[in-house]
Amino acid sequence: MNTSPHTVDVRDTILATGQRLMAGRGFSAVGLNEILAAASVPKGSFYHYFGSKDAFGEAMLRNYFDDYLAELDATLAAPGLNMAGRLVNYWKGWQATQSLLDCQGKCLAVKMAAEVADLSEAMRLAIKDGTDGIVARLARAIEAGVAEGSLRIGADSDAVGTAASLYQLWLGASVMAKIGRQAAPFAVASATTAQLLHIRTF
Repeated sequence: MNTSPHTVDVRDTILATGQRLMAGRGFSAVGLNEILAAASVPKGSFYHYFGSKDAFGEAMLRNYFDDYLAELDATLAAPGLNMAGRLVNYWKGWQATQSLLDCQGKCLAVKMAAEVADLSEAMRLAIKDGTDGIVARLARAIEAGVAEGSLRIGADSDAVGTAASLYQLWLGASVMAKIGRQAAPFAVASATTAQLLHIRTF
């Protein structure tokens, strides 16, 4: 189906508005009327783009992870740094982003994963695909760092397992930062990451 620039703009506006609101309050707490009012889009137009709120949630999550993975690719390809330095910059950026708004952050994986995993299979799979993409990229970066000698992992460890452990570590730190409304969990995550990769604490 051909789409006009206007159609794309309206759809993107609805997605961006929903993401902004739901990153703050979650999926269930934000109604369609609120999203459409904030986006200045008539309610009847919503169903032209999305068949349901769940379909909207899936599209929003896939759009979010597309952007996230593109940013991650750019971070892991930054010139003038070894791979350890690029990974450190990624986690520094994670901490800075998740320390915003009294440690409420703006990551949809942190905000919505536990909430929507039991509400919608489509949304659960969107989050799974997105987080799988993050772990796969981190694993390739770790492999490259080991090959160039900028980092090390344990002899009984592998890049994929290490990447998964680190992602889970930082995801958990983000949740604990939200609960405590303070950034101390990120210091623990940073120190643990430095130990696992045999790099200096950042």
